[in-house]
Amino acid sequence: MKNKVLLSLLLSAIGTYSACVSADEWSYQLEPYLMVTSIKGDATIGRTNTADVDVDFGTILDNLDAAAMVHFEAHHDSGWGVMFDYGFMDLGGDKTNDNGNSTDVSVRQGVLELHALYRNKLNDGFLDYFAGVRWWDNDIDVTLDFAIRPEKNFEKEVEADWIDPVIGVRWIKNIDDKWMFLAQADVGGFGLGSDFTSSVQSGVMYKISDLMTLDLKYKATWVDYEEGRAGQDGYFGYDTVTHGTVIGLAFNF
Repeated sequence: MKNKVLLSLLLSAIGTYSACVSADEWSYQLEPYLMVTSIKGDATIGRTNTADVDVDFGTILDNLDAAAMVHFEAHHDSGWGVMFDYGFMDLGGDKTNDNGNSTDVSVRQGVLELHALYRNKLNDGFLDYFAGVRWWDNDIDVTLDFAIRPEKNFEKEVEADWIDPVIGVRWIKNIDDKWMFLAQADVGGFGLGSDFTSSVQSGVMYKISDLMTLDLKYKATWVDYEEGRAGQDGYFGYDTVTHGTVIGLAFNF
């Protein structure tokens, strides 16, 4: 219910100010991107002890079944705008040891962000204030098969999704007529979705032409989420940071 209320309030706010501005005064940016992702932290499922999560980009790439990453922005001459970002990874892997015991793990993680923003024009760039939601969608499926004692075979599936309210600020500074510097930070959760979430990113952008801009930056996103009661079968805890270099190509129109 909390998730539906938060999302409804955000969509209502976006619709209110969008209806007050003229459609022909908008500019848009669409950016497909690649994130050289690593995930570090810990996760707990059911009664099991907390396990370290330390997955580098090479491991993710070796076990990647599907991925999609895209960023979109719309800006109005009045200063108002909207910002959308979605990153999705579907990982699958299996391993069999010398005793014949096998482990099969699949992980699907999606993070969607939707923000309303207001842009202040500076002499040498922009200062954007934004507020919105970050939606986490995690599915984890673990299967353990024991060759000698099949009665101990184990399968556990967790489907957890939640919505965090988020507020933040972004600074874009023109270095010259081609290069720009970007710094962005936000904070959220506040116990309404997760206990805490935050994202920071910093880097540079290079204007190839009026149509295309190259985006190079480093991004890190933290989350600390709990569901259920610790030590019980239905418990799920997820305390991680997802970080890495972002390489994107933005199309402006």
